[in-house]
Amino acid sequence: MKQGIHPKNYRFVVFKDMSNGFAFLSKSTASSKETIQWEDGNEYPLIKLEISNTSHPFFTGKNVMLDTAGRIDKFKKKYAKK
Repeated sequence: MKQGIHPKNYRFVVFKDMSNGFAFLSKSTASSKETIQWEDGNEYPLIKLEISNTSHPFFTGKNVMLDTAGRIDKFKKKYAKK
């Protein structure tokens, strides 16, 4: 393994899934301007996630209907012949 290529500034960060409100504490080097008070009473930086293992259809076993109609219309509008 090469020396000196891994970051040394790991810190505790709260990751929050914005689709269902699930949050977990982990270490990361990601930066954030927002903070949140965690269950232990300490304040940690907050990283907002669009999707996590608690809301992803692969892990939940549920098919979630996404806004595919809006995406298709946007694609057709963008690439329509002018």
